[in-house]
Amino acid sequence: MNIKLSTAAMEEDWAVTALAALAQSSRLRVFRAIVGASPDGVQPGQLALALEVPANTLSFHLKELHHAGLVSVRREGRFLHYRADMAVMQSLVGFLTAHCCGGLPCTDMPSVTCEVSNC
Repeated sequence: MNIKLSTAAMEEDWAVTALAALAQSSRLRVFRAIVGASPDGVQPGQLALALEVPANTLSFHLKELHHAGLVSVRREGRFLHYRADMAVMQSLVGFLTAHCCGGLPCTDMPSVTCEVSNC
């Protein structure tokens, strides 16, 4: 088996997992709220209140986003803090646009950047 094909298939599988995690309206709202949160992350209780989502539903969505690698979770005592993994998001956008413009550099392609140093 060609290693390049195997790597491409793995990238496709990863992209499908990430896109599937975002392909649900409530989960997309959760992810966007996490992206807009502080670089230190946001606690599930804060998200549940802000988005008016029941805690058990939110927990399911956070688990799916974490499984897809789109968010990371950090424990601080008994509190969890969820944070968007912008490097993963950039990789996903890069995967989706890798073959745009006929292989020429795209001048109109927006980039995902974060001004916060630890973003």
